[in-house]
Amino acid sequence: MQCIMLKAKLHRACVTHAELDYEGSCAIDGDLLDLAGIREYEQIQIYNVANGERFTTYAIRAESGSKMISVNGAAAHKAQPGDRVIICTYAQFEQTELASFEPRLVYCNIDNSVSHSANAIPVQVA
Repeated sequence: MQCIMLKAKLHRACVTHAELDYEGSCAIDGDLLDLAGIREYEQIQIYNVANGERFTTYAIRAESGSKMISVNGAAAHKAQPGDRVIICTYAQFEQTELASFEPRLVYCNIDNSVSHSANAIPVQVA
């Protein structure tokens, strides 16, 4: 039996650019891609904390150290510079792989520097 799991997350990254007239994608600072384990051209889900939009596109590599999160093409209608977004990838795993599986979670500051990283989301309390 297979299970689809959260593979990687960039939590509360800040959109720096929204380029309507650019080939559809999301350009992400290469350092953030590497830290989260997101591959160039990998499908990503973007959840806009500012307006509730949720959309699918793919990641492209922006210059390492640029702190860039550029939402491009038609998706530029769904996010604007300054919006905080959650960027996620998912992967399919066999049950036998789940015992050792840990997602890569990267938490961003407002300037897209890394606050911290983790392999588990804290337990939510009432």
